[in-house]
Amino acid sequence: VQLQASGGGLVQAGGSLRLSCAASGRTFTRSAMGWFRQAPGKEREFVARVGWSGSSTKYADSGEGRFTISRDNAKNTVYLQMNSLKPEDTAVYYCAADRYYSGASYEYRYWGQGTLVTVSS
Repeated sequence: VQLQASGGGLVQAGGSLRLSCAASGRTFTRSAMGWFRQAPGKEREFVARVGWSGSSTKYADSGEGRFTISRDNAKNTVYLQMNSLKPEDTAVYYCAADRYYSGASYEYRYWGQGTLVTVSS
């Protein structure tokens, strides 16, 4: 199973980027997929999650109103549209698939390699 994230890059504050994450090796049409990010010197943090049908979404407060997560199950791909970007959004963004409950917390079985987003002021 591979998750290939793409779409990162350098953008000015206020700009937009659209991240994509294409899954291969199996389909995830019955499981949630999500985006996380890790800024330099910080721990990885949750960004957004989308349910298996695409109708259920959840966002971290930092991205609420600016980010939109969506998925195309026919393409086995999840997207993150990021608008009104801020310098504090600078991070490596990771996609994740196959969310499950471990008994203690929710986890994801599969992770992408990350794509770097840099927002200049």
